[in-house]
Amino acid sequence: MQIEELIAVKVTLTAIPVFFLAIAIELIVVKFFAKSGSLNAKDDGVSIFMGLFSVITNGAAAFLTVGMLYWAQNYQITVLPLSFATLVACFVLDDLRYYVHHRIAHRCRWPWAMHIIHHSSQRFSFAVALRQGWTKHFTGTTVLKVPLVLVGFDPLMVIFCGALNAVYQFFLHTETVDRMPRWFEAVFNTPSHHRVHHGKNPQYLDANYAGTLIIWDKLFGTFVAEDVDDRPNYGLVTDFTHYNPFKIFIHEYWGIFKDVVRPGLTLTQRLCYIIAPPGWSHDGSRKTSLDIKRAAGVLDKTPPVAAE
Repeated sequence: MQIEELIAVKVTLTAIPVFFLAIAIELIVVKFFAKSGSLNAKDDGVSIFMGLFSVITNGAAAFLTVGMLYWAQNYQITVLPLSFATLVACFVLDDLRYYVHHRIAHRCRWPWAMHIIHHSSQRFSFAVALRQGWTKHFTGTTVLKVPLVLVGFDPLMVIFCGALNAVYQFFLHTETVDRMPRWFEAVFNTPSHHRVHHGKNPQYLDANYAGTLIIWDKLFGTFVAEDVDDRPNYGLVTDFTHYNPFKIFIHEYWGIFKDVVRPGLTLTQRLCYIIAPPGWSHDGSRKTSLDIKRAAGVLDKTPPVAAE
């Protein structure tokens, strides 16, 4: 295992006890101190299992991304020194990278097939934060790390910043924290902002993709504030009705396969079932998130795109 992989694994393994402590504290304050939140042992069990298994599967495939970053290092424009300033710069740029990755994962069906796992719970808790996909190194979006290496950041630093960002995001998944101070809410991603991201209410779809800094959503027009009079309804537009982690994992991949092998489709239509937004269909029989938002009056009415 390369040193970069070891760093990422070490950060994750170090954080796991903290994650479980936070989950335990959240359960206690919800159950005994009437704090906001919900309890569902079966749902938590699925989330924790999927999270622990993701450490194994994604760790086993990490060599794909690490190898790509090693390759990119051979073509660096410059070599930036290891310092606190470059670490901060790398973290901020990697956070922008995460925003782009996350937005793609919601707007392209192939990476969505991995990311749907994280949104498959109808609850919002620290345990749900662990409900992660098992195929992140196969989504194609890991190539977004390459520019960071090309401009001079060490691959180890890039991987470390990504792992640190993931640790921060764990603490966004709770209903027990209402709002942070106004200055913090203005700059950083918070539980309130991330609750919006997990909401399936039409006005909350495709919003708040941020990792650590909410400024990216505000800059690129994807920020939506949580409405205290219309709290997020968590889950998917069409929710799963079971708790089988392996069915949850394979659900969207199997759906893609069935769509691609349909008889009578053009090559372009088959490709669109892989890379078009979730909900796209060649005959318009399904609804994308934009269709749902338009139908709910969230977006201005625009002429529909003719199906191929």
